Amino acid sequence: MAHGMWAGALLSTVIGARLPGPGTVCVDQSLHVAKPLALGDTITVSVRVIGKDDARHRVTLECRAVDQRGGDVITGITEVVAPTEKILRPAEALPEFELFEKGRRYTRLIAMTRGLEPLRTAVVHPVDSASLAGAIEAARANLIIPLLVGPDASIRATADRAHLDLTPCKIVATADSEAAAAQAVAMARTGKVQALMKGALHTDELMHVVVDDERGLRTARRISHVFAIDAPAYPRPLFVTDAAINVSPTLDDERDIIQNAIDLAHALGIAEPRVAILSAGEIVTGKLRSTLDAAGRFDKRQNRIEKSVQRYLDLI
Repeated sequence: MAHGMWAGALLSTVIGARLPGPGTVCVDQSLHVAKPLALGDTITVSVRVIGKDDARHRVTLECRAVDQRGGDVITGITEVVAPTEKILRPAEALPEFELFEKGRRYTRLIAMTRGLEPLRTAVVHPVDSASLAGAIEAARANLIIPLLVGPDASIRATADRAHLDLTPCKIVATADSEAAAAQAVAMARTGKVQALMKGALHTDELMHVVVDDERGLRTARRISHVFAIDAPAYPRPLFVTDAAINVSPTLDDERDIIQNAIDLAHALGIAEPRVAILSAGEIVTGKLRSTLDAAGRFDKRQNRIEKSVQRYLDLI
């Protein structure tokens, strides 16, 4: 429906701004939409006078909109009351608009996986429809080979309720969510799976096993989380870190968090990612460590600037 209304609005713009022009009042209109428009089409709109009623100041206009191939998009008739004298006013800039495709950032990420082997993925405790359907959908897209780790009966009952086919999945039975987390992490440690996918359990329940010194997946670098955000109006891919794992990071932790995000950006083909460090508040307070870190960085930067200025003044 939208393309017809938009092309009709173009016709109204021509009538109201050019012929007859400012002061025109539309009283009747009949338009035929011949075919839809597509993104990238170029539309040319024209109107032609085919009748006049001098007594009532009415003008009948033949309206036409064609695409870049000359094919009719809209044809029709508009009847207007024309102004009795010329009205002049300064031209105003018309509002501009853009069309954005929802999810285009995610579409790009998925497109980058084409030609790659799917990852063997342990889906931890997928006993709700959202996590189970997500795993199956990812398997259909050839992104993962899912191993469903959790209570067998609960997983199958969830699949039955949501009408999901478990054929492409293997179930690794465990007693409960705690056992599922331990089993999934153990599989990752031994290389049986290449990734973990969170199901219907709390994040801290899974991360408690992941960060365990003896049985977890810790390395020398701090573990962190990254959100990939689909912001259609933003000109570049946008990532937020860390909003899920590290509650009160130290300066060394912050270094690892930033480096993790940079490494992820490099893996996704972003050669020089831009990094902005944010705090939850803009006022320096001892109750919020990140504001103290920001204040310290600002003071150091100011000191460097002042020293540079002083060296310059000494030279001259």
